[in-house]
Amino acid sequence: MDLEPAATFNVDYINDFGRYIQASPSSYHAVAEAARRLTAAGFTELDETEEWPSAPGGFYVLRDGAIIAWITPEGATAETPFRILGAHTDSPGFKLKPKPSLRSPQGWLQVGVEVYGGPLLNSWLDRELELAGRLVMTDGTEHLVRTGPFLRIPQLAIHLDRDVSHGLTLDRQRHTVPVYGVGSAAQGDVLGVLAGIAGVESDDIAGYDILTADTATPARFGLDGALFAAGRMDNLSSVHAGLVALIAASVGGQTADHIDVFAAFDHEELGSESRSGASGTLLDDILTRIGAGLGATAVDRLRAYAASWCLSADAGHSIHPNYPEKHDPANTPIMGQGPLLKINANQSYATDAQGAALWARACRAAGVAYQEFVSNNAVACGSTIGPLTATRLGIRTLDVGVPLLSMHSARELCHVQDPPALSAAISSFYAGA
Repeated sequence: MDLEPAATFNVDYINDFGRYIQASPSSYHAVAEAARRLTAAGFTELDETEEWPSAPGGFYVLRDGAIIAWITPEGATAETPFRILGAHTDSPGFKLKPKPSLRSPQGWLQVGVEVYGGPLLNSWLDRELELAGRLVMTDGTEHLVRTGPFLRIPQLAIHLDRDVSHGLTLDRQRHTVPVYGVGSAAQGDVLGVLAGIAGVESDDIAGYDILTADTATPARFGLDGALFAAGRMDNLSSVHAGLVALIAASVGGQTADHIDVFAAFDHEELGSESRSGASGTLLDDILTRIGAGLGATAVDRLRAYAASWCLSADAGHSIHPNYPEKHDPANTPIMGQGPLLKINANQSYATDAQGAALWARACRAAGVAYQEFVSNNAVACGSTIGPLTATRLGIRTLDVGVPLLSMHSARELCHVQDPPALSAAISSFYAGA
């Protein structure tokens, strides 16, 4: 915390972060891109239904829109603890409803969508959006699909609503239905469009998890290009940072002191209660099987957990220059001054004093500054996967993240120095700081 932020930033990192965001319009795409990068780095994909090797190395498992990867070092034992980086792959937006092909009485072709999580609804207006996610066929096979720019939620012109400048009110059912064309009902077949892109028959689609994503390209701007705007930085900023750190750890070599784990869950924006969410069994399942491969008994596993750490990484809030009263007056983190250590007396964040000390060591070892975040007492605090992980597994957990403005907007804002600083601190965490 006593270090000054670096005067320069890692341009290659920010460019790669932008590429990762563009490759990840949905949680399913985010884990597919992570898997592609891990495979290229020498990691091996494992199937949960099969036997797993007990040999050391790098491995990963996919479960729907979640991915867990780890490095088992030479010399690991049944009692070797874990160093876990936890994040989430999903972002707020809209999800395709059943019977999604709509036609207004006036001839507009529209798409039926359901609000997913807690998006800033107004930020999704007048943007070119795409549909992205997975199609599941009657035989259970899956196809990733994305449309590119395809949809738009048009705002009502000011001439037709003279009071809009005094406050925009959107009905979540009536006012958030995107348009994608005009024509006859026969022309309006959204599933047919998705099937054509995937190269399958629309009649063979039995289910789908399709969401919207903003298609605008990530961009640097402002003084010296120091500001970075993109969609889905909550929480791809943490997913990318952890992925980069784990791959770097696999290249740098590991000691047998601990097992590095990268866990990116789905459905955090909905409360994490799913088979691929942090409230589910996914992480415990994987850690149990890793331990079993090392000959761990139930007691060995508990001993390993007692010596383990989880770094829960999720985007946080920078102080807003136009709404400073919404923030704690003494703790005013600002973008560009380092990642956040997130603290909450009511355990909406899992950080305690021991976690704060670990984060200080990790940031000092990485040579990066960090900032403390605590909510204004009069403003409700959000939460993360951190308390869920600590509660489910009893592993000591702390909460960190990149400071953002416009969180849950279709297009969020960060400083170019903060994402690489977060990744550097995660690397120090993996290295045993």
